[in-house]
Amino acid sequence: MKLIFLGPPGAGKGTLAVKAVDILKVQQISTGSIFRAAVAAESPLGLKVKAIMDAGALVDDETTIALVKERLAMDDIQKGFILDGFPRTIAQAEALSGFSKIDKVINFEIPDSGVISRLGGRQVCRKCGYNFHAIYNKPSKSGVCDHCGGDVYIRDDDRPEAIQKRLVVYREQTEPLINYYRSKGLLVDIDATPMVDEIVMNFKKALGI
Repeated sequence: MKLIFLGPPGAGKGTLAVKAVDILKVQQISTGSIFRAAVAAESPLGLKVKAIMDAGALVDDETTIALVKERLAMDDIQKGFILDGFPRTIAQAEALSGFSKIDKVINFEIPDSGVISRLGGRQVCRKCGYNFHAIYNKPSKSGVCDHCGGDVYIRDDDRPEAIQKRLVVYREQTEPLINYYRSKGLLVDIDATPMVDEIVMNFKKALGI
């Protein structure tokens, strides 16, 4: 099954993707992981991405699309995948349709107030990337990851003023994808405000599994 996960920052896409990977036995693919792998491999595209990121710029659509196309051609995703963080724009969505047929687009719905509540308490392990929360999922020892012992910190983009800016960017750039995929009959809306187990149950119902 080939899926796209949509939703604002803090909707829980990453958390649900981990659950969905286990349920569907497919690969989760994020643009961040693709960028890091390409840079590490020192491929021509990877070197281009490294130069862009070193300059503090955003990776352009053309390069991002080329990297995603390259990733989706690999053997390990032939059973399916979950795209998280791509596409972000209509242009990327139209390019994607040229080299991959998507089965469903899962749109995780959550109000801005819910996003601010979640992200405002998020804490991340600097080493393994595991997400904790100041209220719902504290590390056993403050500032120390339960999984790898790494440093747990608050990202700059999870501070209140940064969250507001991220939501503005999402509404302007990515939210139009909701109508784009709805018009194609691919969109499935899922309430992202309940606890994780309920969201997983609704996700499975939406896919008929």
